[in-house]
Amino acid sequence: MLLFFGDTSQKVFVVESTSPLSQENTLKLQWLFGEAPVIDTTAVSGEFIGPRATMITPWSTNAVEITQNMGIKGIVRIEEYFAKDVVDVIDPMLVVEFNGLNQSLFTVDIAPEKVIQIQDIAAYNQQEGLALNQEEIDYLNKLAKSLGRPLTDSEVFGFSQVNSEHCRHKIFNGTFIIDGETKESSLFQLIKKTSKENPNSIVSAYKDNVAFIEGPAIEQFAPSDADQPSSFKKEIIDSVISIKAETHNFPTTVEPFNGAATGSGGEIRDRLAGGQGSLPLAGTAVYMTPYSRVQDGRKQGSFPERKWLYQTPIDILIKASNGASDFGNKFGQPLISGSVLTFEHQEGEQRLGFDKVIMLAGGIGFGKKEQAQKGLPKKGDKIIILGGDNYRIGMGGAAVSSADTGAFGSAIELNAVQRSNPEMQKRVANAIRALVESSHNPIVSIHDHGAGGHLNCLSELVEDTGGAIQIDALPLGDPTLSAKEIIGNESQERMGLILAPEDAAHLEKIAKRERAPFYIVGEVTEDHHFSFHSEKNNETPIDLDLSALFGSSPKTIMEDTSTGHTFSPVEYDNKEIKHYIEQVLQLEAVASKDWLTNKVDRCVTGRVAQQQCVGELQLPLSNCGVMALDYTGQKGIATAIGHAPVSALIDPKKGSNTAIAEALTNIVFAPLEKGLESVSLSANWMWPCNNPGEDARLYEAVQECSDFATALGINIPTGKDSLSMKQKYPDGDVLAPGTVIISAAGQCDDVKNIITPVATPSGGDLYYLDFSQDEFHLGGSSFAQTLDKIGNKTPVVKDAAYFKTAFNTLQDHIKKGAVTAGHDIGSGGLVTTLLEMCFPSTAVGMEIDFSALTEKDLIKILFSEKVGVVLQSKENLTESFAKAGINVVAIGKVNSRSELTIGDLQLSLPAMRQYWMATSTKLEAEQTTPKLAAIRGSNVVAQPLKFNFPHAFDGKKPAKKKTTIKAAVIREKGSNSEREMAYMMDLSGFEVRDVHMTDLIEGRETLEDIQLLVAVGGFSNSDVLGSAKGWAGAFKYNPKAKAAIENFFQREDTLSLGVCNGCQLFVELGLLTPAHQELPKMLHNDSGKFECIFTAVTIQASKAIMLQGLEGSTLGIWAAHGEGKFSFPQAEKAYQIPAKYLYPDYPSNPNGSDYNAAMLASEDGRHLVMMPHLERSTFPWNWGHYPDDRNDTVSPWTMVFENAYNWLAKKNK
Repeated sequence: MLLFFGDTSQKVFVVESTSPLSQENTLKLQWLFGEAPVIDTTAVSGEFIGPRATMITPWSTNAVEITQNMGIKGIVRIEEYFAKDVVDVIDPMLVVEFNGLNQSLFTVDIAPEKVIQIQDIAAYNQQEGLALNQEEIDYLNKLAKSLGRPLTDSEVFGFSQVNSEHCRHKIFNGTFIIDGETKESSLFQLIKKTSKENPNSIVSAYKDNVAFIEGPAIEQFAPSDADQPSSFKKEIIDSVISIKAETHNFPTTVEPFNGAATGSGGEIRDRLAGGQGSLPLAGTAVYMTPYSRVQDGRKQGSFPERKWLYQTPIDILIKASNGASDFGNKFGQPLISGSVLTFEHQEGEQRLGFDKVIMLAGGIGFGKKEQAQKGLPKKGDKIIILGGDNYRIGMGGAAVSSADTGAFGSAIELNAVQRSNPEMQKRVANAIRALVESSHNPIVSIHDHGAGGHLNCLSELVEDTGGAIQIDALPLGDPTLSAKEIIGNESQERMGLILAPEDAAHLEKIAKRERAPFYIVGEVTEDHHFSFHSEKNNETPIDLDLSALFGSSPKTIMEDTSTGHTFSPVEYDNKEIKHYIEQVLQLEAVASKDWLTNKVDRCVTGRVAQQQCVGELQLPLSNCGVMALDYTGQKGIATAIGHAPVSALIDPKKGSNTAIAEALTNIVFAPLEKGLESVSLSANWMWPCNNPGEDARLYEAVQECSDFATALGINIPTGKDSLSMKQKYPDGDVLAPGTVIISAAGQCDDVKNIITPVATPSGGDLYYLDFSQDEFHLGGSSFAQTLDKIGNKTPVVKDAAYFKTAFNTLQDHIKKGAVTAGHDIGSGGLVTTLLEMCFPSTAVGMEIDFSALTEKDLIKILFSEKVGVVLQSKENLTESFAKAGINVVAIGKVNSRSELTIGDLQLSLPAMRQYWMATSTKLEAEQTTPKLAAIRGSNVVAQPLKFNFPHAFDGKKPAKKKTTIKAAVIREKGSNSEREMAYMMDLSGFEVRDVHMTDLIEGRETLEDIQLLVAVGGFSNSDVLGSAKGWAGAFKYNPKAKAAIENFFQREDTLSLGVCNGCQLFVELGLLTPAHQELPKMLHNDSGKFECIFTAVTIQASKAIMLQGLEGSTLGIWAAHGEGKFSFPQAEKAYQIPAKYLYPDYPSNPNGSDYNAAMLASEDGRHLVMMPHLERSTFPWNWGHYPDDRNDTVSPWTMVFENAYNWLAKKNK
């Protein structure tokens, strides 16, 4: 039966229950729905917008789980339906229109299809869009004949998925015949050559979900027991560093939010599945689309706007970045580096553009060295699935991703739309993390769930042994699924594992505590056979030897002829130089990425040492991201990205060369353990193969990538390919430029010594280091794009040996402190580099003199994107680099005049900054209100960070205590900040216990001996039905949990802190203002979106015990939340508000809180809540901007827990 709650003019909650609800449970639901009234009818009239009956949303999954945690039984689905009048934009990929809501709303009148015997494989291939080629069809026909039976629909479908280009990389493993010459090496062999020639520190390459390179010894900080409440302990482990990048181009083209979200999620799962399990740490993202056309009146090229197949470019840019950001935010992975490129061009018969978009999700992580290799499963080992239910999601996603977009009917392509549930993945990851961190990791083997669903995941798990899967053991979120759909669906957030029988029970106990669904679905057989069987239906839809499933399909032959494309040269007028600069600064690739960085978490984990934003204005300018590997603040991982697809149109070899060089001149600003030798690369290839000349161009590009990396002495141990980069329209095709995206990663030996692009008047002179040694060609540049040109000459790195020496010489200078600022030369050229080094400061300018350069054409000097860097130093770099044979040219000085002068050319930095920010402001208006976007555009520059440190703060690490005091971090499913919080508490002498809500609900933990309780940040229940509402419901309606929290707050020897989600929890429960009739509330940010900013707060006089001694100070602090607005029903004097944001206006105040409140304390001062994250601001290297004149080990925020310890110690005497 369906029940209705809400207001039909606004929003209706539809609840499906297997039985009538009691009055008590109805009241619980009303509380959960924000006191929404019951609509006491069996149907609701009106026009509504909501999800399809066939698509149970992740929102519903979380909402149902909340009701279960509140003790309400029998609810199977809850969905939201909005009145059509209040919906601005209807996305047909996700929702449909309903004329009335009735009892059949969730009815899906589909019976599960029986297993079908396929008599005509070719016809079935065409009907289902399986993308099988003729050789594969012939192979399957022969296989059926040898088996003496027709293949089933599951077997044919399954074969198409596991042998798709997406999964098997047939082109990269194929034979290339170019201009009649058979190439000796496959593309994959060319890539592998780099690791063969330069193994360096590789631990694992090409044989796992990720590549591993050697890492340092680091400090593991983890609970001693994962299946019960336990205290955190420290242990030194030998680490490996993981590197991986994935693309999710087709799903992002069709439905950008979930496509990009599941792309990010899939890449995270890859890093979870390395070896016997490994841990993701940080992500990166790249978006490539046609021009956004967001800037009115700006020329966007001569290529007319197409009738877009699914989404407009601006839809894709906004929704895809929302999706990728949302997944990382909710999973708890910071996104610390990325890139945007918009491009389209029509010249002659060439129609080029990223109409089939590129969405790359990359990342870095780590694991234990002893766990870097997978084990070999044994007969009787259990095959386990961790994660969510099966839904009709992504059926054919792997095969359809291997085809040109628009090649199949829309029904098939829409069938590949994804479903993102990051909070589920977080639970699964927590269970895996527990095993990885344990003294004995029982995981034999592990594999992510992605393309090809269960079939691909489980078959690869048992590829060397064989296995039998019980279909009836697989969880069903949709009872209408056929066997084929159960086996092949691509529902996300699942992992496959193999454990010995005796270890499976231990994992089940951990999974139950983490609320990660756990299913034993089969056994390892050791007969090299693979089957899916259903006892219930007496069906065996897959019953094949593994050798048959993985195919003996013929080797792919790629035969092509080189076709040179000559593009017209770049023509310009030197008198228009200022206009050209203004135009270049507004191109999406060059312009400010504030619209991207402000909505993605760049601080979660408390290990972020360098993210995108720098300087007192916190502008996104850093292209090198760095994560600390532990909380000791020494060793870390650096990562950076490079690509040059427009240059590759002129010459594919030069495109590959420049992509690698760009990534390296970005990562060079982190001090690497062994200089260039520390770096490994991921190469991700997006190419429109099987089009005239493109296969030849791809071979050239891969050849140069291999040769250049080999010559540099580095390797490419991982990568991915997506080789169907063409969008088909009724009036013709648009080819995406062949693209390689390089992700570089390497061990950083000091996370406190990252060089940023922030020039300072006291930092010394400016120097130009040319890594390329080529001429200042303009082809492939952003400048050329603004003139609607590609160009005919593009620069390249001429000498790998010179590049290597220059790189390592710069590294040596960084390590000895001889470089004060630095920035690469990339999109927008040298003029952009110089401007960007001034932009993040309010009073910095430059006087530039290029007379020492041999090139005299100022346009070429300023706009060529040949690879190089600009450095600031107090030393004479010309002399010191010359000792290594490297030519470095002095080009100018830094001053405080807010003007960039180059001879007669004078550029006002405030004016240039406004041009640079203009496109971001326009894009921002697409994701928040135009008014707030405009305010942000103005205030970003008007709100420089400034600090005032407490007089008593000496910057030293807290002294070791003689006795510990018991404390606890409390978390719910979806929490993601417990580790950094526990470490900060540990610094001040607390023995910190890890407590999950399930521990309280089930009575394993009572908090009786705990004196400091901290509720941590994150997205409990994905913030469904309001931030922390579900978490609060678990306390309100579970007697053991309710008693534990009430007893704790009634004691007078306790302190508490709630941060972010924990703040929302304590406010929702009324624990800060128990005497108030009307309670404060936490509301959505005024911007309506997640906000991440390194801001500052001023501490005011208050009764807050933990803030004593900080009054009057102004401290930098991270804020990252979506519902952080304090709404106070009474006057300010009724509340203890101990901290306010530095500036009352957006974005310094990121949420619009009443009274500019950042924190709230109880009347007696014992209990404190805050939205900003002090635990992610523990160390100076955590801060987005820290005073140059200080040399502190810790930040002043450590005083909070010092105060807590001292107060409790005094209380305990």
